[in-house]
Amino acid sequence: MAAHTVYAIGECMIELQKHGDQGTLDYRFGGDTLNTAVYMARLLDPAVANVAYVTGLGQDGMSAEMAAAWEREGVATASVLRLADRLPGIYMIETDPDGERRFHYWRKDSAARHWMAAPGADRVLAQLAGARMVYLSGISLAILSPGDRDVLIATLARCRAAGGKVVFDNNYRPRLWESADTARDVYGRVLAHADIALLTLDDEVALHGPGAARDAIERTRTLGVGEIVVKCGGDPAVVWHDGTVHEVAPEPVNDVVDTTAAGDSFGAGYMAARLSGNGPADAARAGHRLAGTVIRHRGAIIPRDAMPNSLHFRP
Repeated sequence: MAAHTVYAIGECMIELQKHGDQGTLDYRFGGDTLNTAVYMARLLDPAVANVAYVTGLGQDGMSAEMAAAWEREGVATASVLRLADRLPGIYMIETDPDGERRFHYWRKDSAARHWMAAPGADRVLAQLAGARMVYLSGISLAILSPGDRDVLIATLARCRAAGGKVVFDNNYRPRLWESADTARDVYGRVLAHADIALLTLDDEVALHGPGAARDAIERTRTLGVGEIVVKCGGDPAVVWHDGTVHEVAPEPVNDVVDTTAAGDSFGAGYMAARLSGNGPADAARAGHRLAGTVIRHRGAIIPRDAMPNSLHFRP
């Protein structure tokens, strides 16, 4: 069987990190679905699946540097659309002594917010409608206008109706949404077309109020999602698939440096394992293993030589 393409939709930004007492800054590139796309491309056997990114970039030098970096990682950029009058967004990470982080954003009018207005958007939407798998997050939706969200959700429905799979990560950032009610409505509409839901419990609580992982599963299951993973930080992930529940504990990590991209990398390990034929519980173990490695390093995307060898899904 020929390899198929996993399309990841979202926004990549310039990531600034402060180092030392002198306030020195260095930069990298990161964004929730982009982080996941890079880790998936590193893990997957190209004979099984390739990874492509869907977003908007400018025509500036930094945008060109971003696209070149993704290509070096094996992420295809033919579906990255360029806008002459836009630039990438920027975010800065401040990390406390326990590895927890605070984000500061400059992204209000970034190119990624306008990718559906770029030349070539109709071509990319047609690719998504015919894809074998499409992956997106709450952030992928939050940055779009209401009209563009409607078009994208209709495209996801076409994808699923044609036999493709839709994977949704709930990444909820309240500041990006008009209101919590709007976010809940949009999430429900997307989940109605989703095959796999990757949920972070803290985000579920922020959006829906107090509740346990089983509550999130029940709420999501009623929307028709057949495979649900609830990520619970250092506690066991709860996986529901075909009526069976698994609780999968992570290995302890005592030397946490930076929790940036913990959930993104978990999702990459999970999806890469599922695409490679592993069951949901083993896929959750793969997600934990990758996330446990990522949080031992600074930044969203760790060096390639730091990747756990046991997770490369090769023949």
